[in-house]
Amino acid sequence: MSILLVVTVGGICGILLLLHMYREAFRNTVLEQDITFVDFPESFDRIVVFFISDIHKRKIAHEIVDKVKGKADVVIIGGDLLEKGVSMKRAADNIKMLTEIGPTYFVWGNNDYEVDYHELDALLLDYKVKILDNTGVLFESKEEEKLTILGVDDATLKRDRLDLALNDCEQEGFRILISHNPEIINKISAEDRVSLVLSGHTHGGQIRLLGVSPYLKGGVYLYPHTTLFVSNGYGTTKLPFRLGAPAQTHLITITRSS
Repeated sequence: MSILLVVTVGGICGILLLLHMYREAFRNTVLEQDITFVDFPESFDRIVVFFISDIHKRKIAHEIVDKVKGKADVVIIGGDLLEKGVSMKRAADNIKMLTEIGPTYFVWGNNDYEVDYHELDALLLDYKVKILDNTGVLFESKEEEKLTILGVDDATLKRDRLDLALNDCEQEGFRILISHNPEIINKISAEDRVSLVLSGHTHGGQIRLLGVSPYLKGGVYLYPHTTLFVSNGYGTTKLPFRLGAPAQTHLITITRSS
């Protein structure tokens, strides 16, 4: 085989790989996931969460909204709604689309602080998005059973205060914690009674060479005292490429195990 042929084949393979990586980065996938818990309050029957994290520079596709509209009880933005260089107009367009799905909640990610976060804070409030910055929101059924969604500020920047979020809780009830960075798992104890943690941040490694990366891939991780759900995220940082960790959003149905 001539050197020219080898170079040509290699070049074609390289171009095809880049096209594949680009396509993986711009998928509009909604993964449906069922998670059950023995302590989920029976009177709630279920709660369906649309979870999206790490949007960064992307514009949310209408097909994403069309897939989940009418199905989700709440929308949770798991941080990194934007990053340096992303306009507030792009952020506003994305927020508007998400709030069309249902009541929307937001936790801060590290990249959200690269912009004028006071302006972002005001924008979220304009669209009636509830910011869970070391706070919680309580839901109560007709039978007075309780479910709390907690959120902590970004752990990467050491702005998280799990203690304050927990203090915002009722003593009883099912607890879901939202943290942009999954490292929060190391600060949760069994006494905190957090049943589920939703996180992003890792991008699933974004580019996993031979399937390997030091960063958590999107999926469900079981711990003795809680369950961790990690998303690959919707957008990318730096280069718009993914390998072995395609872009994803999630429709998570949480119910009581039989």
